[in-house]
Amino acid sequence: MLLRWLKGHALYPACEAWEGRDIRAKLRVLRQTMAVPFAQRRSARLARLATVVARAGATVPYYRDLFRSLAFDPSRLTEDGRWLADLPPLTKAIVLEQGERMLSDDARSNRLFERKTGGSTGPAALFYYSAEALDWSAAAHLLAYEWTGKRRHHTEAHLSSRFPERFPLRDRLREWVKCQALNRTNLATDAFSAEGLERAWRILRRARPALLQGHPSTVYALALHLRASGRDGRGVIQRFQSTGEVLDGRKRQVIAETLGCAVFNSYGNAEVGVIAQQIQPCAEAGLKVLDAMVWPETGDGGQLLVSSLTNPAMPLLRYATGDLATLEEDDDGFFLTNIQGRVHDIVTIAGVPHPTHYLQDLLDRLGGIDEFQVAERDKAVPLLRLAVPDRDRRPGLEARLHGWWGNAVEIAFVDLADLRRVGDRGKFRYKVSE
Repeated sequence: MLLRWLKGHALYPACEAWEGRDIRAKLRVLRQTMAVPFAQRRSARLARLATVVARAGATVPYYRDLFRSLAFDPSRLTEDGRWLADLPPLTKAIVLEQGERMLSDDARSNRLFERKTGGSTGPAALFYYSAEALDWSAAAHLLAYEWTGKRRHHTEAHLSSRFPERFPLRDRLREWVKCQALNRTNLATDAFSAEGLERAWRILRRARPALLQGHPSTVYALALHLRASGRDGRGVIQRFQSTGEVLDGRKRQVIAETLGCAVFNSYGNAEVGVIAQQIQPCAEAGLKVLDAMVWPETGDGGQLLVSSLTNPAMPLLRYATGDLATLEEDDDGFFLTNIQGRVHDIVTIAGVPHPTHYLQDLLDRLGGIDEFQVAERDKAVPLLRLAVPDRDRRPGLEARLHGWWGNAVEIAFVDLADLRRVGDRGKFRYKVSE
């Protein structure tokens, strides 16, 4: 217990200073902001929104032209946030089209950090954070942890993807130090095979984390694996924080019953970070919006729109998340319910079932791949379609992938327009059937 406390409250600040970060101070601001009664906080948030929007109109080329064409006056937002609806929703297609015109005038002279979207609402796009915005995002993650009851001196386990190749020593050492400071165990997975799930369970039994965080599909597969072998998974994990995809009622029930843990749903994206976090571990509870970080709205058909409040380098105003949700408001703040968002599938390669979020992480690390899609075919190996605009990179990527999977997958290089969309909303899915 003492060692964990020292790691969380001594090593973490030392690492923060070494990296030149300022996360804990921002976490204190977020705590204080979200503790203010919502009636007061709402007025302050509107004032903050008006400031962010006004600055975007003055410094970001895309918004500068848009505001001029609409004769839009940001100062009205201090009176009523509904004036924001005079702006059209910002879509990923607009971000892709505008490119660097989405950045503020002074952003290019400072260091920026890339974040790539998952591509569930169309082609993947790059979004940029300033160093300060990255600290705000990290602080929001810590606050979301705290809302589940997890503290810095508690242990945590983080689901990640197992890369087929070994990372350089420098990267491995940096990750080890980070895990020590966070009291974290990285649980790398790559498949939903019995062997892979058993390996994950052995690591969890040794770690016995206060909080397990990651994709619900992986934890659901683990729970089913334990059930199939007649084992009781209770007493190993205290809390599970679901991130990265939709947590449906069936998965929640199986995870809670099999692992005997409190299950909390979380919602966010690469574009703005954490958006909302469940503070009560029950299916009926809504997810409390971190309105210190974002201003939420719902648009046509119930699509969730968010405006970022802490990233002046690339402010997103009325950004269309591509997900559907019901936005509610009470004395405590904004809450999201009935979220319909990203769903990951299972793809079988060489007889081994892989979640598509694993393939997404794997291919993102290779670089140069705008998007991918796997077509499952009767009596044939899966077809992996890759959108790689740089033709010179294609032979190297193909050789590397065949080095991992041999002839268990067929590879085809395509244009983004060749990737299929499914459903009445034209959602992008990583797996399609042919």
